[in-house]
Amino acid sequence: MSEFDRPHRPIRRPDLAALAGAAAEVEPFARAELAAATAAAVITHGRSGQGDSLVDLADRVGLDTLAELWRQEQPSSLPGALWALYLLRRWCQSNGDEVTRLWRAGRHYAPVDEVVAGVSEAADPAAIEALADAVLHGAYVGDFAVALERAAAFFRVIATGRRETAEPGRDGDRERSLAERNEETADGLTMTAQTWRQNPL
Repeated sequence: MSEFDRPHRPIRRPDLAALAGAAAEVEPFARAELAAATAAAVITHGRSGQGDSLVDLADRVGLDTLAELWRQEQPSSLPGALWALYLLRRWCQSNGDEVTRLWRAGRHYAPVDEVVAGVSEAADPAAIEALADAVLHGAYVGDFAVALERAAAFFRVIATGRRETAEPGRDGDRERSLAERNEETADGLTMTAQTWRQNPL
């Protein structure tokens, strides 16, 4: 049985905060099970057409709540992938200028990923934020695997931008390390997209 097979019931938004509080008190295996169950419930509810859009879920329940539930999971898992999408949205909202700088520095060196991600030609902070919203919106009302692949492509362009702009020294080393993390996230999202295509909820 894959993680996408396990049964689940709808989870109301207030329940997520309570579950997040409980997550810190359970063993790692049970925490992973809780993360998988809540992620499956969220994605199923969001894709059912019932209730409000979950694009702004992190705004409603708090990013810290989602972090407690999903942050420790790998992007190659459903909860880890959802966490990456919500974190991407918050990053684009709060650090639009930095993300834009990295995107512009990397996009010409990763033309395929640039096309897959689908940032508008303007590539300004508003376009970057719109991309993050569109990816999450697509996760709930479109093809979930495509949404994950768009996010993966975005992370790869950002990783390229980090390497292209990294200076020698400690700060440059930090950027190169972050680039590796961005690529690991991209690889994990791609794996989750493949799993979803084989066995969607």
